Amino acid sequence: MRALLDVDVWIALFDDAHQFSERANRFIEARGVQIAACPLVEIGVIRVMNSPSYSRRGVPPLQQVRAQLRQACGLLNHAFWPDDISLRDNDRFDFNRVQGHNQITDLYLLGLAVKHGGCLVTFDQAIALSSVHGAARQHLKLL
Repeated sequence: MRALLDVDVWIALFDDAHQFSERANRFIEARGVQIAACPLVEIGVIRVMNSPSYSRRGVPPLQQVRAQLRQACGLLNHAFWPDDISLRDNDRFDFNRVQGHNQITDLYLLGLAVKHGGCLVTFDQAIALSSVHGAARQHLKLL
């Protein structure tokens, strides 16, 4: 099953000082791992890592983060998934199960993973499978 890595997993892969870097690298180095990215995740990785508040060690240039993303996708068994679902879709999402604004991106990414027959890989323990119609345990991998 192809794994849609969320923003924090990508960042942990790129930043050895990240608290979950070892977990992310262990996952990505497992035999047969197939990954996916989408525009929302790519934007998030570049935006977060280039934020002045991201690291006390300094902010990597935009082009450097973009190059890391390009290189990783080129080296790994990667597929690009377009952002082709909508949060307005009541047949896909159950907003009664969403606890707050911090879960919106995860909700969307889980929905995207379900649509593409993959799984969302994340460190976030608070994602409710019941918030996405058709989501099952195999659609969510917690690191």
